[in-house]
Amino acid sequence: MNIRGKAYIAGAFEHPTRNAVDISLGQIHADVARGALADAGIDKKDVDGYFCAGDSPGLGPLSMAEYLGLNPRHIDTTDTGGSAYLLAVGHAARAIADGKCNVALITLGGRPKASGRLSVGVPASNAPEVEFEVPYKPMLAAMYAMVARRHMHEFGTTSEQLAWVKVAASHHAQHNPHAVLRDVVTVDDVVSSPMVADPLHRLDCCVVSDGGGALVLVNPEIAKSLSRPKIAVRGAGEALGHANGGKVRLTSSAAVHSGAAAFEEAGVRPSDIDYASIYDSFTISVVLALEDLGFCEKGKGGAFVADGNLISGVGKLPFNTDGGGLCNNHPGNRGGMTKIIEAVRQLRGEAHPAVQVADCSLALAHGTGGTLGSRHGCGTVVLERE
Repeated sequence: MNIRGKAYIAGAFEHPTRNAVDISLGQIHADVARGALADAGIDKKDVDGYFCAGDSPGLGPLSMAEYLGLNPRHIDTTDTGGSAYLLAVGHAARAIADGKCNVALITLGGRPKASGRLSVGVPASNAPEVEFEVPYKPMLAAMYAMVARRHMHEFGTTSEQLAWVKVAASHHAQHNPHAVLRDVVTVDDVVSSPMVADPLHRLDCCVVSDGGGALVLVNPEIAKSLSRPKIAVRGAGEALGHANGGKVRLTSSAAVHSGAAAFEEAGVRPSDIDYASIYDSFTISVVLALEDLGFCEKGKGGAFVADGNLISGVGKLPFNTDGGGLCNNHPGNRGGMTKIIEAVRQLRGEAHPAVQVADCSLALAHGTGGTLGSRHGCGTVVLERE
């Protein structure tokens, strides 16, 4: 079923915390749920669909529905890591279009910093690949470094080009009072920072923080009755990528398929997009995504991001105007939720004036969960202000 014009994002809220030492994970979910519902102007009793992922505490939707005081008639707990909440938007839109629910609430919460449990890219203990991979210590940064090095080998991408992704994020983060890193950095700052996993430097890596966010999706009739701008889910796509029995593709991702599906359903092209929220666990993540989504040719991503082309008001494709994962925050499964929230801000005209994209009517949000160079899931959503 085509979802164009059949579901709207009515509420969006991002938790201001970056270090939740005195807030439980359940409370973060509750805080963002309250904030998103208030933003939409919708009462909690009207929520009849609930969506969450592996970051939710206890028994997922069972525990959270009770904790939040919800009585949903439709639930979804799809978990693809960092891309889970982009998939959730597509699933919620389709559930609304199918009549399974009218008001869908999606919540994210994470406390990796306060809890001290930082993701290092090691598979879950019961995953079938554990016995083959864990002995070789597949650390997260090293996996992305392998992807970056291969991209450099095949296409001549440079560390300086990757650094421009961080530079752009920092130019935007300076205007976000909640961002973990607010100092504007230069290309030299990035390439001079300590090496983490060759060729990735410390400033090529995302921050680690606590936080969360929530979204409220509604059907067209409810959207018309609200005072908020109408932000339509115009198209959504999802896809998985994996090691394919050892036939690893290091310089491309499942975004090739999730992006194509989203653009086809939306009936638009990459050149039509005014603003892009791109998951940025590492600078190389952005370069690969931009290529695979069709914003530039394969191998040209380094040149595409160079010289400020991602900076709002300066470049050809403004991205991550909240500072992204590289500078703002990265609470657990950040890859989708906060990407969508910032896209909604841009489409509503509610981003910081210094980074607001003029006449923003079409936005893309894209996330990657799991690990590039290995098994991962990608989700892509095209949003439109009507």
